Amino acid sequence: MPLPRLGQPLDGTLQYQTPLYYARAVRYAGFWRRVAAYFLDAIAIDFVLVPLQFILIGPHIMRPAGFPAAGPNPLIVFTGPYLLLQLCNILILWLYSALMESSQLQATLGKMALSIQVTDEAGQRITFGRATGRFFAKYLSALTLCIGFMMAGWTEKKQALHDIIASTPVSCKP
Repeated sequence: MPLPRLGQPLDGTLQYQTPLYYARAVRYAGFWRRVAAYFLDAIAIDFVLVPLQFILIGPHIMRPAGFPAAGPNPLIVFTGPYLLLQLCNILILWLYSALMESSQLQATLGKMALSIQVTDEAGQRITFGRATGRFFAKYLSALTLCIGFMMAGWTEKKQALHDIIASTPVSCKP
C-alpha cells in the first residue's frame, strides 16, 4: 500500500475548501481580451504619435506652391527626420508600456479599461527592468510571423512568447 502524500487525508476523502479558497484562483487574460487592450492602447498612443509625425515629417513631404506635385519620395525613409521619428516612436512606446506596467497600476490604459494587469509569477508588481525586457521581447513575438502573440491563445497560462521570456503572466483583476 503506497504511503499517503503530504496533505492527503488518510481515509481517502477530499478535504473541504471554503469558497474563498477557490475565489483566489488566478484567471489569466485570454487572447481576444489582450487584442482589444492592444487596440485601445494604439488609439491612446496615436494621440501623441500622429502629431509628432506631422511635426517631424510633414515639412519634408509638402511641396511649396507652384512646384509640380511629384509622387512620394521613396528615399525619405533614409532621411534624418524619418529615422528620428522612428526612434521617437520606439522610445515613446517603450516608456509608455514599461512605465505603466511597472507602476502601481500594473497595466497600460487599454489593459486598465479591460481590467487586466501584468504581474510576475507570484502575482506581484514587475520591475521597470522586467517591463523593459517584456517590451523588447515583443519584437521577437512579431518576428515569428506573430505566432509569438498567438501563443496566448493556447498556452496553459495564456502567455505569449514575450510573456514567457519575461516570466510575466497577464491576469484578470480580482
